[in-house]
Amino acid sequence: MSVLRMIYLALAVWGAIHPMSWFIAWFNENGYSLSEMVNAWHANAATSGLVWDLTIAAIALTVWIIAETWVRKNWIALVAIPATFCIGVSCGLPLYLFLRTRPV
Repeated sequence: MSVLRMIYLALAVWGAIHPMSWFIAWFNENGYSLSEMVNAWHANAATSGLVWDLTIAAIALTVWIIAETWVRKNWIALVAIPATFCIGVSCGLPLYLFLRTRPV
C-alpha cells in the first residue's frame, strides 16, 4: 500500500473517531435525542452556516462519487456515501480517496 493510500486511510479513521467522540460526549450530557442535536446545530448563525457548508460539501462529494463510480466501475467506492452521511465528510472524503486510489 502506498504512503498516500495509508494517509487517506488514517484520515478516514480519524475522521470517523474524532467527531464521534464529540457527538458521544454531547449525547452523554444532553440525552440521546437526535432532534435536540439538530436543534443544537442551529443554535446560532455560525453553527447554521457550518451545518450548511458541510451539507453542501456532502452533496457535492456524493455527486462526485456517483459520477466517478459510474465511469470507473469501482462499485466498492459507493460505501463512502453512507459514511459521509452517517459519520461525516471528514470520514467520507478520505475513505473515498482511499478506495479510489486502490490498484486495479
